[in-house]
Amino acid sequence: MVTTVPDLMASSKDLFMRYAPAAAAISLLVAVSASVGSAQVEQADPRAAALMVQAQDALDAGQPERAIDALEAAFAVDPQYTPILVALAEASRREGLQGKAIRYYREALTRDPANYEAIAGEGAAMVEKGAVERARRNLAQLESLCGASCPQTEELARAIAQGPKDKTVLTAEAVMPDAMVTQNLSAEN
Repeated sequence: MVTTVPDLMASSKDLFMRYAPAAAAISLLVAVSASVGSAQVEQADPRAAALMVQAQDALDAGQPERAIDALEAAFAVDPQYTPILVALAEASRREGLQGKAIRYYREALTRDPANYEAIAGEGAAMVEKGAVERARRNLAQLESLCGASCPQTEELARAIAQGPKDKTVLTAEAVMPDAMVTQNLSAEN
């Protein structure tokens, strides 16, 4: 039997049509399993984890400064572990350092844009600073990511409803001393 060029082209086309779906399925399976294998749960260095426990104990005892010290040490040990940044932000908020907390939350969000705790915490810190509109953006983001019944969404919604902790807004005029006009009598012509 003599095989002609058109017969070879037909048979290669037939082979492609027959095996292409199976090859695509196998390559998809390999790609998915590779991505699942690389997306393992992030683990902290054991020393950093111990420092985080100390920090939580300090926060529970009402000592945010001590907690910040322990968390900064944990961050020095394991700077790649994102939950340390979120914990640093929370401790900073409790210390009344909302600006510093927002910076930590933003760093955590740079690493993990869908970190619900960081989105909610940043929004709450913004409310505490008086930036309620910006906090509402975080709330909308949380609602789109995890829904209205998500604990972090509910927490941020409550913080927005309560409003800023310190509702006193000072203006420059409010802190100006009363002006007094005096005549300089010591100067003689």
